[in-house]
Amino acid sequence: MSHALDASGAGSDTPNLDFAGTTPYEDYVQADVLTHLQHLRSDDPGEMVFLVTTQVMELWFTVIVHEWETAARALREDRVPVAMDALKRSLRELEALNASWRPLAQLTPAQFNAYRSALGAGSGFQSAMYRRMEFLLGEKSASMLVPHRGAPRVHGELEKALQEPSLYDETLRLLARRGLPVPQSVLTRDLALRYEPSAEVEAVWTALYAEPDGGHADLHRLGEVLTDVAELVWRWRNDHLVATRRAMGAKTGTGGSAGVTWLEKRATKNVFPELWTARSHV
Repeated sequence: MSHALDASGAGSDTPNLDFAGTTPYEDYVQADVLTHLQHLRSDDPGEMVFLVTTQVMELWFTVIVHEWETAARALREDRVPVAMDALKRSLRELEALNASWRPLAQLTPAQFNAYRSALGAGSGFQSAMYRRMEFLLGEKSASMLVPHRGAPRVHGELEKALQEPSLYDETLRLLARRGLPVPQSVLTRDLALRYEPSAEVEAVWTALYAEPDGGHADLHRLGEVLTDVAELVWRWRNDHLVATRRAMGAKTGTGGSAGVTWLEKRATKNVFPELWTARSHV
């Protein structure tokens, strides 16, 4: 068991409390910055939990984007174990992200209305980091860059993500390099467009799943962890839908979005679609 050292370097049960400047913890975590980013716009005590929960979600978006970009790069370099590690980490992070809805999940309309006006025209669909998550999932849309024209750095990062292969694109390219018959029309598609399901890709996954212990066992395992990711994304969308429906019913969403109607449409869509439809043919 390790022990703290006193000022002379001798063993002590008391941690070092004397630092010349800020603490090493503060220098690394920047806790003072994080805990002073809450600028409330109403007098309602419930606004604090709404704001902090939303900020926590943004932090989880950031780390998940990091994991998926790591995984995409590793797949591009044929380093499947590295990609698998990043994807598995992202599963735990997605679970934590989804749990972020719990503090908000039982808001009554009156409680939400008490500070809703503080949001003004703000809406979650304006989140740039969440948009990068969606782009990595293959949910591309150039129009979603428009809200960020006034922030050059953010707009540039989104433009780059729009043009780059998604996590699923890199997966399909890996399958093709392994000799599996992924069609050229998929491999050479316009990456700035939303991924559309392919019957030929479905057939590739069907063959892989029909022989999970065949010559591509690692690709079968990759398919399963991607399915885990897709399931948690689906749960995120549904939890968002339920929380919104409970707090505001079918009213127009903040920022002029369609609110529940828009979320309902999102909740019916699966990412990595052929990984789901192929199961009907195995």
